[in-house]
This record gives sequence, C-alpha cells and structure tokens, in this order.
Amino acid sequence: MIRILLADDHPVVREGLRAMLSAEPDLDVVAEAASGPQAEALTAQLTPDIVLMDLRMPGGGGVESIERMAAAGLSCRVIVLTTYETDRDILRAVEAGAAGYLLKDLARGELAEAVRAAARGETVLAPSVAARLVDQLRSRPERPRLSERETAVLRLVAEGCTNAEIGRRLHIGESTVKTHLLRAFGKLGVDDRTSAVTSAMRLGLLEQ
Repeated sequence: MIRILLADDHPVVREGLRAMLSAEPDLDVVAEAASGPQAEALTAQLTPDIVLMDLRMPGGGGVESIERMAAAGLSCRVIVLTTYETDRDILRAVEAGAAGYLLKDLARGELAEAVRAAARGETVLAPSVAARLVDQLRSRPERPRLSERETAVLRLVAEGCTNAEIGRRLHIGESTVKTHLLRAFGKLGVDDRTSAVTSAMRLGLLEQ
C-alpha cells in the first residue's frame, strides 16, 4: 500500500481527494492537514510515502513546508497539487525538492498514476507545467565558472581579508590577488568585492 497524507485548507477538496484515492486498491489516505505546519507534524509522526500539498494555505504551506521537510530528512515524496501554475511557483517548488507539480483539474486515474510514479521515485509534472519549467531553465543565464584560485580568493574576501592578507595566506603576490579578483568580477558581472562575494554566494559558488 502507498500511504498518503493530504494537505489542503479546503475540507471539500480533501474530501474529494480522499474519495478519489481511496477508490484505488493500492492507495491509502492515512491523514489530512489544513496547513503546512500541520502537514509537517503529521508527516514526522506517521511517515507517509506521499504528501499531496496545496501550494498556498493559511498558516503556512507549500514551498516553505517542502524545504523544512527536506531539511528534517523526512523520506516522504511531496507532490504539489494546486490551481497555480506561475513560473515562479513552479520553479520554487521544484528547487525546494518537490517530487511533482500537478494541477487540480486532473482526472482520478491520472492522479492515482502520478502518486504511484512518485512512490517509485519518478518526477511527475503536469504537461503544461513541464513545458513552462523547461522554458524557465533554458532562459536562465549560465552559471559562471570560477577557477579554484578565484574561488579561494573570494572565500577569503568573504572572511574580511584584505588583498595583502589574502596574498600571505595563499602565498601569492598582492598583484596576483588583484588579477584573480578582476577575473572573478568579469565572470560575475560585478564591479566590487562586496558584490562579487554576494553574487558568488547566491550562486552557490563558495560552498565547500
């Protein structure tokens, strides 16, 4: 049996989903939640296989809950089930770790198959959502590639080191430090040390 938790702030929606899913012999709805925090607590307690999560709920829900569940190491797979399909919503949910993004207009059979696919470890996306996600990823600027030395220099800048201190710690001349910084500035499209560090951190380029 695939154990499912429903998270939606509308009781009538939860009732409809429960009826649809309970009609399938291999699907079992084990709990319902009316907010993201409630879904998190029930997931930690009951360890369902799948959480069907509405994107926006009073009291919290959606992306933030998915992020907290992932950070807590919960093994469930979260499928967003929503009426919203804006580019920002889709990208944020997928980046947070959602295993799927479906719209509430899908048929019972489609929902059941999506749940089974997610339980097998697959990613399930509504066709319109998949197309928009691909367009979003294609339109993203390519992440710059810093050299190992440029990365080391920027890490020390982030620690508050001056060029002279960086040179001593990396055993290179101060002029070489400046050269690495200028190259990093060019790759990141910035003009100063602070902007370079901020941009590199935002892009995840300074992670160990």
